[in-house]
Amino acid sequence: MATPSHPTTPFGNSPPACLRTFFADAARFWEPRRILYNLVLAAVVLVWIVASWPHFRPAFNLPSLGALVILGLLANACYCAAYFIDIPLQRSFPAIRWKPRRAALWWLGMLLALLMANYWITDEIYPYVR
Repeated sequence: MATPSHPTTPFGNSPPACLRTFFADAARFWEPRRILYNLVLAAVVLVWIVASWPHFRPAFNLPSLGALVILGLLANACYCAAYFIDIPLQRSFPAIRWKPRRAALWWLGMLLALLMANYWITDEIYPYVR
């Protein structure tokens, strides 16, 4: 009779999940929502451009495109901050308590990103476009 490749534990004493499991679970939740996050932020930028087209028209040049790409990369780097919150909370609370609250964290992050995008456009970009 072959012995199992992993040790068994008594009922109710499951071994702690490894960090890889927590990260995989977080990625399954966060990464599909990254698409919606980027679409919403892109829609905000488009609304600003369309709503004030004559003002932004001179800004459409190659250096501005580079700045836009960098800002998009920074927005996605900020999105990754969710992992620094999600993984410790997964480890601290049972899944049944934490997983339903992830959506609230996504919405709070999305609202913060919208606030930052609108602030950046109105305060840093809009006044200086000639």
